[in-house]
Amino acid sequence: MKSKRQRHLYALDLCAALALTAVYIGFARLTADDGQPVYTGPFWLGCLIAAAVGLPIAVRRRWPLAVLVTVLAALTTASLLDIPREPYAAAGLAGYLVGLAEPTRRSVPALAMTLPVAGGAVYLGEAVVTPAEDGRGAVGVAGLVLLVIGGAWGAGFTVRSRRAGAVREQRRRSEHALAEERLRIARELHDIVSHNLSLIAVKAGVAGHVAEADPQEARAALKVIEETSRSALAEMRRTLGVLRTEGAPLGPAPGLDRLDSLAAEANRAGVDVDLTVRAAEALAEGTQLTVYRIVQESLTNAVRHAAPTRCQVTVEADEREIRIDIADEGPPSAPGHPVRELPGGHGLLGIRERVMMYGGSFEAGPRPEGGFAVSVCLPTEGNQQP
Repeated sequence: MKSKRQRHLYALDLCAALALTAVYIGFARLTADDGQPVYTGPFWLGCLIAAAVGLPIAVRRRWPLAVLVTVLAALTTASLLDIPREPYAAAGLAGYLVGLAEPTRRSVPALAMTLPVAGGAVYLGEAVVTPAEDGRGAVGVAGLVLLVIGGAWGAGFTVRSRRAGAVREQRRRSEHALAEERLRIARELHDIVSHNLSLIAVKAGVAGHVAEADPQEARAALKVIEETSRSALAEMRRTLGVLRTEGAPLGPAPGLDRLDSLAAEANRAGVDVDLTVRAAEALAEGTQLTVYRIVQESLTNAVRHAAPTRCQVTVEADEREIRIDIADEGPPSAPGHPVRELPGGHGLLGIRERVMMYGGSFEAGPRPEGGFAVSVCLPTEGNQQP
């Protein structure tokens, strides 16, 4: 597509080059019937000047500066020989490409050189070499030429600046999207690793504590560690496989139907979960994944900081909002304790970031009666399946 457009532009430039050459050949053949000074030199020289004015325009996209210098020299010569009857259109076409394609460090000096040369040549041709105008008229013609060249250069420079701004904006958006994707991957990996390792750590502690007194319970704890480890490895392999391989098959994202398995895993780690899920509408897959991760991280914190304990998990969705409430009773060693230290790490931060993506609200903190509570509210609008 781009090469086709380039060929089209080169074809237009070639047409403009031939047209300008033909026009200047016509100028070289004009007679003095209208009373204006005309070219009186040999016709072959007029054709040569006409070719130098027009034909370089055909390659202005390849060598903008060289074309501008060539055209300017030819037009200067033509002005001193009384050939031009137009305001340096060829210089304007060449100046536009200089402003568009050349960097500022070259295009600005080129303009600064072109304007006085063009203006001086026009003034000399109109008022000194073969006077056709008085000084004021010659200045007016020179001003028109400068306006054509400067305006064309300014248009090219403006287009170049806008394109550069668009490229910078596109780069900024790409970098932002990349940062967002990295953050999303970091959250997913954190949720996978944190949740499973917390279960493993709790059960490993139980196994070590009761290994001699209750070998059966120790074996049960080791069994949970084995199952959790296998599950974690499988999920990690699936996630890393997607990152490594473009077009890797994706498994279904965990949703509300997987909350039961989360509760079962937490139960095996010592948190007795009372799960209630009420959803009036079918939620979109991305929203269900967000709900799943919020519940997962909250249960992970309960396992890490409060097990063994009881935890109430409620997920309710109606036509207006999705409400998620997770509240545990705290560790049995401190029943009814009024305060509990906020969990550290990135878990609560990850929940907050997920909630902000949907424009929801998030609260987390110790409960007055003991334990810890997480409360999330997400808007339902736009989060239903089509």
